[in-house]
Amino acid sequence: MIGIIDYGVGNLFSLKSSFEAIGEEVFVSGDKEELKKASGLILPGVGAFADAIAKLRETALDEFVKEQAEKGTPLMGICLGMQLLFEKSFEYGEHEGLALLKGQVVPMLDSIPKELKIPHIGWNALHKTGAVSPLLKDVNEGDCVYFVHSYYAQDCDDSLIATTEYGKELTAAVAKGNVMGCQFHPEKSGAVGMKILRAFSEICK
Repeated sequence: MIGIIDYGVGNLFSLKSSFEAIGEEVFVSGDKEELKKASGLILPGVGAFADAIAKLRETALDEFVKEQAEKGTPLMGICLGMQLLFEKSFEYGEHEGLALLKGQVVPMLDSIPKELKIPHIGWNALHKTGAVSPLLKDVNEGDCVYFVHSYYAQDCDDSLIATTEYGKELTAAVAKGNVMGCQFHPEKSGAVGMKILRAFSEICK
């Protein structure tokens, strides 16, 4: 059974409904003892990095997530949840992340052409990097998924599995061992997103 970590940040209902739609057992909890029973964990997130990491730390869920990842429990961060997996973020200051993946989160402003809108909102194509990951095993080159973000991960080549083009190549998905992440929202990405959630579910079994 997959556990969605509830720390006060994230679109929990949509995620839960999406897993249920593909026939997977899932629960939402902020209780560490309950979450320990999960075969895999989802770290969601919307909003600002500083607020999200603060809420994780207030409940000691940051240490729990790191412990579970180190034990080998499959973990997938989504959107801001993916960004939290990296070493640090430069969103309104400098903030330490969970450091489960190498890399940092930086603003798209001044990195992409000025005529492009920020936040980056909408459907964009995925481009696989050549790194093999079971998370994207059923995704075809050029399949489109739904993004909503103003920051992106960089210096993460050792975990990069997919990029997307928005004025420049931006990190779209990462995976290293049992730690994975999607900058886009698979739960809002139609049939392609369902394939990714199903692939994660299979990794957890």
